[in-house]
Amino acid sequence: MKNPIDNYWSVRLDQVKARLEKNGFDVFSATDTDEAKKIVLEDILPGLAPKTLSWGGSVSFVKSGLYHHFRDESDFELLDHWGKGLSEEERDDLRHRSLLCDCFFAGTNALTEDGQLVNLDMVGNRVAPMMYGPKNVVLIVGRNKLVADLEGAMARIKEFAAPVNAMRLDMKTPCRKTGYCMDCDSPDRICNMWTIIEKCFPKGRIKIVLVNQDLGF
Repeated sequence: MKNPIDNYWSVRLDQVKARLEKNGFDVFSATDTDEAKKIVLEDILPGLAPKTLSWGGSVSFVKSGLYHHFRDESDFELLDHWGKGLSEEERDDLRHRSLLCDCFFAGTNALTEDGQLVNLDMVGNRVAPMMYGPKNVVLIVGRNKLVADLEGAMARIKEFAAPVNAMRLDMKTPCRKTGYCMDCDSPDRICNMWTIIEKCFPKGRIKIVLVNQDLGF
């Protein structure tokens, strides 16, 4: 068999796709980021006809090429609080406006085999729109986010995703030095708000593109 690793993940992702769909999510499968980008641009967005887009600190979204496409090449209004040269007041205003955008993009910190989305956030501007506000949510999810259960999801986030993101953002937290969660009281602590999304309501509001590729943290 050629590419047994990709085939293994294809089987696993097909299984979780079925469970996500049972939980009310719209789910699409992509072999890589190029196909994920194509699915969003050609299969998802035309049916939504959004005017305003926003996103929440997702490396997966950036790596898919969609961020740069929306920023540089499209006619959509991108509410980009990560833009350069913004004051803190301007960033916060964009975060608030993002709660009412037509389509919000993000990833997820972990995805359980039962089809649950598990996230841990610092400010809340990433997880809040996933739960309520924007008309539609699109999540780009790499195969590396798949875990067995909630316990595995929380372990993945605390032991890997959070420390790596603290390093990426150059936060002054203990995990930046130790490589694992210290349950700190640092002003830069990014582990503040847990969310678990078990079902999508209303059905189909959250669209998930599963990518057979390691993507993001």
